[in-house]
Amino acid sequence: MAIEKIAAKAKEAAVAAGRSDAEVKQAADDSIRAMMLIRTYRVRGHLAADLDPLGLAQRELPADLTPEYHGFSGAALDRPIYLGGTLGFEEATVREIVAVLRRNYCGHLGLEYMHINATEERRFLQERMEGRDAEIHFTPEGKQAILAKVIEAEQWEKFLARKYVGTKRFGLDGGESMVPALEAVIKYGGQFGVRDIVFGMAHRGRLNVLANVMGKPYRAIFNEFAGGSANPEDVGGSGDVKYHLGTSSDREFDGISVHLSLVANPSHLEAVDPVVLGKVRAQQTQVGDINGNQVLPVLLHGDAAFAGQGIVAECFGFSDLPGYDTGGCIHFIINNQVGFTTSPQFGRSSPYPSDVAKGVQAPILHVNGDDPEAVTFACKLAIDYRQTFKRDIVIDMWCYRRFGHNEGDEPSFTQPQMYAEIRKHPPVSALYGARLIQEGVVDQAWIDADVERFTHLMEEEFEAAKSYLPNKADWFAGRWTGLGKPASPETERRNVHTAVGEDKLRAIGETLTTVPDNVDAHKTLLRILDAKRAMFDTGEGFDWATAEALAFGTLVDEGYSVRLSGQDSGRGTFSQRHAVWVDQKSGVKYIPLTKIPGGARFEVRDSPLSEYGVLGFEYGYSLADPKTLVLWEAQFGDFANGAQVMIDQFIAAGEAKWLRASGLVMLLPHGYEGQGPEHSSARPERFLQLCAQDNMQVANCTTPANYFHLLRRQMLRDFRKPLVIMTPKSLLRHKMAVSSLADFAGDSHFRRILSDPSAPADKDVKRLVLCTGKVAYDLMEARDKAGDKNTAIVRTEQLYPFPSEPLTERLKRMTNVETVVWAQEEPKNNGYWFFVEPIIERCLVEAGVKPQRPVYAGRAASASPATGLAKRHAAEQATLIAEALGHSSDAEPRRKAS
Repeated sequence: MAIEKIAAKAKEAAVAAGRSDAEVKQAADDSIRAMMLIRTYRVRGHLAADLDPLGLAQRELPADLTPEYHGFSGAALDRPIYLGGTLGFEEATVREIVAVLRRNYCGHLGLEYMHINATEERRFLQERMEGRDAEIHFTPEGKQAILAKVIEAEQWEKFLARKYVGTKRFGLDGGESMVPALEAVIKYGGQFGVRDIVFGMAHRGRLNVLANVMGKPYRAIFNEFAGGSANPEDVGGSGDVKYHLGTSSDREFDGISVHLSLVANPSHLEAVDPVVLGKVRAQQTQVGDINGNQVLPVLLHGDAAFAGQGIVAECFGFSDLPGYDTGGCIHFIINNQVGFTTSPQFGRSSPYPSDVAKGVQAPILHVNGDDPEAVTFACKLAIDYRQTFKRDIVIDMWCYRRFGHNEGDEPSFTQPQMYAEIRKHPPVSALYGARLIQEGVVDQAWIDADVERFTHLMEEEFEAAKSYLPNKADWFAGRWTGLGKPASPETERRNVHTAVGEDKLRAIGETLTTVPDNVDAHKTLLRILDAKRAMFDTGEGFDWATAEALAFGTLVDEGYSVRLSGQDSGRGTFSQRHAVWVDQKSGVKYIPLTKIPGGARFEVRDSPLSEYGVLGFEYGYSLADPKTLVLWEAQFGDFANGAQVMIDQFIAAGEAKWLRASGLVMLLPHGYEGQGPEHSSARPERFLQLCAQDNMQVANCTTPANYFHLLRRQMLRDFRKPLVIMTPKSLLRHKMAVSSLADFAGDSHFRRILSDPSAPADKDVKRLVLCTGKVAYDLMEARDKAGDKNTAIVRTEQLYPFPSEPLTERLKRMTNVETVVWAQEEPKNNGYWFFVEPIIERCLVEAGVKPQRPVYAGRAASASPATGLAKRHAAEQATLIAEALGHSSDAEPRRKAS
């Protein structure tokens, strides 16, 4: 009830009781001030909550939480005040009000929620937190179950410490209350309709979660400790340390089964967060879980990482965005009150590590980790809230790290007072066990028996681990059935049929160029569509964007979904794609590719201004759905620099480390057109440096048709590998970068190398210029202008796996070649040269041609990827073209190559 209404009711009651005018006024004033006191506790009561198990946090009672601050003292503390049902009181004294408020908001659980705008959400949380009868309540059986899980969590860590002395395990010691709390998420989530939960977490407590929450067999984990885990070489891969590995399982509570999966992750703490969210989004899409009722993301964080890693804020930014929201994520912070060796006052500028969550109005539950019931209640409330409102919520569990950053670390070097307190602090099981003994729920014999039971089980599992044989890798099960590992890069199996019949292409073209009567399209778009119709009418002049749309459309027509995500991807950074048409009067969006009859799903998403988070999200999506062509597009290629963790740790190495395949496509605009150091290079050298063991594909196409076939090949082959494409800018509208309808049909396919249309006969070739990307057209134009009849230009369309076999065969036919050049626009220390030079040399030797080593032609080594001066760019470009062709140049001399 609003304060004004309560004050009015207080007045009415005082008048009805025949009180004086002064008493009537006082009654109204008392009600107003009492309601302000209550509101203050709702807003700031958490600041006085008993959260720190160690008692080290200095948390003085804020003045505005005292009755005196609100004008109550002396006899006024015991004067009845009208509350109109607030806190469950019609009338109450201030003394009674404060006692209830302190129980509600200042115990072992503190709630931050008054920053939420939605009244309904605030009321929901109030109803579950406050009132004179409000308390955390569990049945005796429930309390026993909580204690049993705390004991398991604690004894698990102790067992590992005894058996594997000196081995890193990043134990949960001090935060064991998390284990029964996560079980509550599973149990009550199942009751609320959740059928899948995807967990993501860093390494602290991970082995405990794997064993005691996920249900991974203890013997399997012991087997891994002994070095006898599933040999990655048996299935392909390098493997990873135990506290990075994932798993999946099914847990059943009250007859309801919930599938659980824990996503593998690197040591980049919060990097797994967007991967989990993307995977969840894909699973929700697959099962038609539009509102996120059935699939739930749960992210476990460390306090220092949650506050310090920007990726956390990027992920919160997804929480209410179409195309990226997951119906709310439960965030659980294991708040050790220290980050490696850094105390909170040096690790963040906010009072709590969770404060970043306020930006999306997520409620935050602060809870004392020494109270397993409070932590479990917080998780029950969290799943209730998430399922009701489909919004993020945060649990901030204050606990401690009994040992150092790892078990061999000495924490007293940097936190002597904290660790002096920790050494004498009883474990959670002892504190909670004593509490339950006092309540008569258990006795010491029950506790001792439970410890003995679990220890005996561990010994049995430890022995069983010696003969444990892991199951075969499961990475090609479920939705991945029918896919597998590829054969050698040079086998014919990789050259799948990607051509499409002309009739089908024209039918899709009709969809792409037809403007419905109810769509008021932009006048320039209408001219673009007229030009596209001419392409289909004549069968000639197909540009890059049209080829791409045909690739998407044909895949959708064949039952493969397409998801394209990136900054401004709907229109296209260079106003080239126009996958989305916006009605010029209503602003309503029309997406032609969604209108393909009977087709699969097509979605294009203009992403938030994030690279790290969005690329991780799309990678996660690709892990869950190999039947969808998942593409992430950078606004400019070099913007991928902001997502380097995702590229290095997940995209390039995820399959080798964790046996998890991905077919993610990265579209990176690349090309030197004088736009300066930040808008020229997608840094292909970095991707090529990461290439090994057939881990991914890197391509730089020069024709629309080859791009079409490359995209289709990505889905039509029976394996998945990440694909990095250096996409063009100027070639989007280049007069030579066009294809005919026949290039998409017949027996056409992706060509790993391409010759130029006006190449001399093989026997007449004296100079062979090898290159990739846009520079090929500059070379062809310059050669033809000079009347050069002895130079051939061969484009390497796929850089990795490098097309050694077709290039060698091509070289064998050039019996009179005298010079072989590798030409590139990029500086010598960038681009492709250091990667391709030894490979080309081997091809030359195998082909038996006269030159045994290629020659470099390109920009000199440079600290910056490109000049920002237009004249210098033009001069450098002219010089490298002339040098590649062996012609003289009128441009200023190029800087001497390093």
